[in-house]
Amino acid sequence: MNDSKSNTLGLIAGNGHFPFLLLDAARAHGLRVVVAAIKEETDPEMDARAATEPEHIRVHWLSLGELSKLIETFQREGVTRAVMAGQVKHKQIFSSIRPDWRLAKLLLNLRTRNTDMLLGAVAKVLEDEGITLLSSTAFLEPMLAPAGVLTQRAPDATESSDIEYGLRVARGIAGFDLGQTVVVAAGVCVAVEAMEGTDATIARAGALFRTLDDDASTLARRLTVVKVAKPNQDMRFDVPVVGVPTIAAMREAGATCLCVEAGRTLIFDCDAMVAAADEAGIAITGDAIFG
Repeated sequence: MNDSKSNTLGLIAGNGHFPFLLLDAARAHGLRVVVAAIKEETDPEMDARAATEPEHIRVHWLSLGELSKLIETFQREGVTRAVMAGQVKHKQIFSSIRPDWRLAKLLLNLRTRNTDMLLGAVAKVLEDEGITLLSSTAFLEPMLAPAGVLTQRAPDATESSDIEYGLRVARGIAGFDLGQTVVVAAGVCVAVEAMEGTDATIARAGALFRTLDDDASTLARRLTVVKVAKPNQDMRFDVPVVGVPTIAAMREAGATCLCVEAGRTLIFDCDAMVAAADEAGIAITGDAIFG
């Protein structure tokens, strides 16, 4: 095993497929990877993945709140650089967490108990302990959304108008760390993301539309989904992500258009996502929002 610190990367793994993509990208760069797998979030498949390369991938399981154990594990393994990949549900962070003494002290000193403040403070503690947290896109830049229309169909006039309005709303809520997604129809904001996540927000918008009286409603029965990064997005964590499940959620809700921020949104399995959107008649576009 190569124990060179410069050749070792720590991976703090949340849920979903993101940690596995990051793991594969890091290995393609010849890096040894030490995975801090979160018991409440990480897919157990991580152990099987590590079993394929036992000399190059080490997995350590820990619970949310075990900040001291995370630091001790990385220091013992010679980790001086790390990335966060995969979502940790907001409700897990603020309800299920059982902090150790180090994290409890950190929480007490937070001015605002939102995700950005918490993760930023954790990053500072890691930095103080000699562990630099890198951008989660450091090894995945080819997966960032390009500018322009990705699908066979471009947004029509109504969808384009909803995108323009949705971008203004999304930028506002993202600036307050409320969420990164809004769902719009005919110039009306139908749903705003909070703790539930993008797919649940889309589902909520679809459910709301299903309760409207068709005869009384003046809203077009088409939803446009707009997802952006925060104005001062810290690319080390909580980077916007879309993929095939996003399209599945949109199709179920009756959404017909998706706009994401070009250059700051990760698209997982882009070809499959675009194919699913084309099959459903959904338009996808990447917009350069903040310049």
